[in-house]
Amino acid sequence: MAFSKQQIFDEMKRTGIVPLFTHDNPEEAQQVLQAAYAGGVRVFEFTNRRKNSFEIFQHLHRQRNHFPDLMLGIGTIMDGATTKKFIDAGADFIISPIMKPEMAEVCHRHDKLWIPGCATLTEIVTAKDNGAVVIKVFPGSVLGPGFVSSIMPVVPDLNLMITGGVEPTEQNLSAWFKAGAMCVGMGSQLFTKEILQQRNWDLLKQKVSEAMSIVKKIQSNQ
Repeated sequence: MAFSKQQIFDEMKRTGIVPLFTHDNPEEAQQVLQAAYAGGVRVFEFTNRRKNSFEIFQHLHRQRNHFPDLMLGIGTIMDGATTKKFIDAGADFIISPIMKPEMAEVCHRHDKLWIPGCATLTEIVTAKDNGAVVIKVFPGSVLGPGFVSSIMPVVPDLNLMITGGVEPTEQNLSAWFKAGAMCVGMGSQLFTKEILQQRNWDLLKQKVSEAMSIVKKIQSNQ
């Protein structure tokens, strides 16, 4: 099933969490995705950080019938050619740690959501000028919630996804959402080494569900 940019945006805003994960084993990657889905995730970023990431993504895409309402995107994309390659492979959206206009052109041409990574106000405004509806603030652990709260009054209609060092705790998530984040991207803090080593998919499902419940609570209090 193909999803529109608006559908993906709405779901990102509703759930408030976009897990990001990479792995070089297709079966384990699928189990992680399945646990996250069971925990309530509907927007998932597989990151392009392994030599066989394209093959793993293709495998996950072939399992889409098991996750009918899952919006599956690809992250850590750095150029236009790779953007096109993953769009052709079925990516619902493209996320990058950098702001590169050539990627915007490819995404706009194929009507796909483009989420560039930015670390300065100039990059953020440039991304917006190039059609980015959602902008990734990266690295969040370096920039901090104060960065977000400072720029929101300057460009008040921003939809920011915070990635990098976000923790699945009420204190950390509250700081980001109160600062003005629309959603957060969460990786190693959610998919811990212990869970992956033990293949404890039930615990992963529980952690995902708990994190999403925290976000819902924060959203309802705003």
